[in-house]
Amino acid sequence: MASTLSQAELNSILDFTVALARKAGALILEGSEAIRASGAMDEKKNSVDLVTEYDVRVEELVKRELSAKYPSFKFIGEESYAAGARTSLTDEPTFCVDPIDGTTNFVHGFPAVCVSIGLIANKRPVLGVLYNPFLDQLYTGVKGGGSYLAQGGRPPARLPLARPRPLPSLSQALLGIEWGSDRSADMVRHKGESFKRLAGNPAEGVEGGRMAHSLRSLGSAALNFGMVAQGGLDLYWPWDVCAGAIIAQEAGCLVAGSHNSPLDNDVNQEVLEGRKYIVIRAIGDTETEKGVDAQKRLIKDFYATVDDFEPK
Repeated sequence: MASTLSQAELNSILDFTVALARKAGALILEGSEAIRASGAMDEKKNSVDLVTEYDVRVEELVKRELSAKYPSFKFIGEESYAAGARTSLTDEPTFCVDPIDGTTNFVHGFPAVCVSIGLIANKRPVLGVLYNPFLDQLYTGVKGGGSYLAQGGRPPARLPLARPRPLPSLSQALLGIEWGSDRSADMVRHKGESFKRLAGNPAEGVEGGRMAHSLRSLGSAALNFGMVAQGGLDLYWPWDVCAGAIIAQEAGCLVAGSHNSPLDNDVNQEVLEGRKYIVIRAIGDTETEKGVDAQKRLIKDFYATVDDFEPK
């Protein structure tokens, strides 16, 4: 199959990956029940970043079925990648899978957990499926075909769920952030200072404070992307991107890389492999500012507020 996929091919792949995501979701629920019954868990890196046998089992299920259906496509899995397997990103179609995004939530029984299946072609995301089996939330997005949320047996609703609202400043924003698994003194200091400025009141002694409405940590990068796409979060500062990126872009969001990346909404190889990302929801036009200009202005303001540091 050519690296440039037609709309019909993408729609066919979407149907298959949605069914596969639901199958993976059933295995995730099975694992959650097993963990509750036994109390057993293994550790990965530290007590904050936990992995279980179901992480591996879900990835093996997804990889096996994708490989059987699309044998010419490449595969990048979060668990196999962490174990040392490496697949170079080329123009060829490549599935990018996180079998259980929100592993710590999964182990603790916190229901912000999903399987994430993305498809990259010509080094850019073109399809994304996120499925949270605990809440029966299914986010989907296809390049040029829009993005949708289906939940609880209701028909899919196009994203964003409401007409995009203006966003004058970060002080009116609900921001998504995460602590991550690196809890070294240096990393905690950088993030702590950044979060303090985002939330703090400059009138009460927080220098550079933006006094955002609040900060939220769902514990799942992919579901945070989905929440920005639907309009529930205004902006998210993540560390993982693929399936969520195309879902967000198709909902009118702007996705960018690190502090110095161009704000052109091009999630290219440099962005995909850069490990620094930001996504902001669709913003409505006002009489004085286009929504896309507001998106760029607020990303610049956000990056001016937080520390720039290298994730491990």
